[in-house]
Amino acid sequence: MRKLRKRDKKDNHRQEDFLPRENLEYPDTQDTRAEKKKKRRSRNREFTIISYFFVAIFVSLIGYLVYFNVVKSEDFINSPYNTRQDTFADRVVRGQILDSNGEVLARTDVDGEGNETRVYPYSNIFAHVVGYASQGKSGLESEANFQLLTSHAFFLEQLKNQFQGKKNQGDNVITTLNANLQQTAYAALGDRRGAIVVMEPSTGKILAMVVKPDFDPNTIDADWDYLINDPNDSRLLNRATMGQYPPGSVFKIVDALAYYREHGTLQDFSYLCQGSITVDDHTIPCYGGAVHGQQDFAAAFANSCNCAFVQMGLDIGGDILRDTSEDLLFNKKLPLTMSYKRSSFSLTDDSGAPLTMQTSIGQGNTLVSPMHMALITCAIANQGVLMKPYLIDRVENYAGEKVSSNEPESYRTLMTNKEANLLSDLMTGVVNSGTASALSGRSYTVAGKTGSAEYNEAGDSHAWFVGYSNVAAPDIAVSIIVEGGGTGGAAAVPIAGQIFDAYYYN
Repeated sequence: MRKLRKRDKKDNHRQEDFLPRENLEYPDTQDTRAEKKKKRRSRNREFTIISYFFVAIFVSLIGYLVYFNVVKSEDFINSPYNTRQDTFADRVVRGQILDSNGEVLARTDVDGEGNETRVYPYSNIFAHVVGYASQGKSGLESEANFQLLTSHAFFLEQLKNQFQGKKNQGDNVITTLNANLQQTAYAALGDRRGAIVVMEPSTGKILAMVVKPDFDPNTIDADWDYLINDPNDSRLLNRATMGQYPPGSVFKIVDALAYYREHGTLQDFSYLCQGSITVDDHTIPCYGGAVHGQQDFAAAFANSCNCAFVQMGLDIGGDILRDTSEDLLFNKKLPLTMSYKRSSFSLTDDSGAPLTMQTSIGQGNTLVSPMHMALITCAIANQGVLMKPYLIDRVENYAGEKVSSNEPESYRTLMTNKEANLLSDLMTGVVNSGTASALSGRSYTVAGKTGSAEYNEAGDSHAWFVGYSNVAAPDIAVSIIVEGGGTGGAAAVPIAGQIFDAYYYN
């Protein structure tokens, strides 16, 4: 019996050997292996996604750190709200601010006991553009704060000062400003309110920026309470960049460009001016009730004929005027490093005839800053290309060794070369035979546009002039507003003449 059982067992094993594989049970079949691989792949996919997620976060953080250090660090350091500025001031004597010819506009005097006093040799004249360095900061004192509180003195000298507990001398900022032009513009504006901007169209350099009412940065601490609480003068307000004014007839530059873009020519325009125009019971007169008679486009522009441009605006429509205005940076950011307010334009085709009429002559809801008008004028003078405006030419250490410099940089093409030449011809006509004829007959040529912008129900007007000199190869451009000055020809044009003369004769 035992032998038979053994044999049976062997027979059974032999039978198993001949059974099909699918009928056999194995602890790990092909299906289970595939399932396991699938699960592993699933887990690997999850791990990959998580890994990519954390890698993306890491790369983003690195990218932000690089962006912050390269792009935003100076803005952060220069912020008047950054209390860490004090740590820089603890180690560095604030550097000087100078004009393009080396005239000192701001310096720090240190007495025998180490007390520091910020001194502004020109007092009020550069108040808004240079700014102040206490009670917060403004102007160039704010914009160039990082450079002024950074020292590139010789390394061994810095090391020696550190061991001796002495401060290093901060770097000097050499600006694009011209003290002679600044003083001329300041004196020409006199005791009137307003703003003046002088620029170099081919480079974007800001040569002068005068604002009144003003203040003395030397006494900013003593006068602070008065300055911030004065409701009438707003002496701390930089009217050149922050002021919002109706453009008046200088807006006719925009009208002219819009008309040309719509019609492809100015030669088809003709209008008989009878002193006023009435549409939908809304009447607009020419300034002073002047009757200009038959006007082609050039004559209407030179004489600043309100009636002609009202009719032009009605024909063009609000949408085209808005599009052209926005091409000239209304409602848009301006390429400025200093604080500013955007100019505004809101007219559309649905605005109605009265508002269209008012807007066409620079009234209505349209507002613009003197700086913005300077930029438009510069683009016209520079064949349609707006150069990025700047105030800092270069930075040097106290020994005069260059640390960094700014170069002219194109910002945007605002109009074609042909359009710029067309506007230049129109503006030349304003000087040769129109409302700015007081600038004609000089040793240099001038192109410009005057404006009178009403700002109250009594009909009082701000006086505007924008223009540039040496028309064939422009040298400088000016934008001038005299608050309550009346007509541009009477109040603003003489100021422009003094500035141009100072540039060529002094």
